[in-house]
Amino acid sequence: MPTLRDRIVSSAVAMTTEVGWAKVTMGRLAAASGVSRQTVYNEIGTKDALAEAMILAELQRFLSAVDDAFARHPGDIAEAIEAAAYDVLVLAKDNPLLKAVVSATHGADTELLPLLTTHAGTLLATAKAVIEERIEAFELGLPPQRVAPAIDMVVRVVLSHIMQPSGSPGETAADLAWISRQVLGV
Repeated sequence: MPTLRDRIVSSAVAMTTEVGWAKVTMGRLAAASGVSRQTVYNEIGTKDALAEAMILAELQRFLSAVDDAFARHPGDIAEAIEAAAYDVLVLAKDNPLLKAVVSATHGADTELLPLLTTHAGTLLATAKAVIEERIEAFELGLPPQRVAPAIDMVVRVVLSHIMQPSGSPGETAADLAWISRQVLGV
């Protein structure tokens, strides 16, 4: 069952995709969530904290897709990476929040974009931790000190293609699997 915080964040995502981030206010969010404005502040904090909570909630959906892909390919890390990249890119392609963030070009709507680009530290750290946990089961042809940079490369390339696709999800995922095979020595 969703928590009050989850309900508020979900309402914020819906509002952002419908009317844009600039029109999301704590008062409007409170009304949409059926709670007081003070409750929104108590549960979320600032509007910046709300933006981060929205992005991290969406990230959890993407990381579930990564988990599922690795579960489907327990014996082949390149296949797992390809499946995870494909699933994430397909999910991103029609994600209403991502579309709202990426397509915003003016005013306050651009406040969300840095959470996926220049201020994506929390997002990157969370995604890299999940990938790191998933690859522990695989024998890699890398010294331990090279695993973190390899994971960083995969996560950043996928994020880059989420933000600005240069091919279909299938093509991009296949290319990423090929790169991963070269880098990981598998």
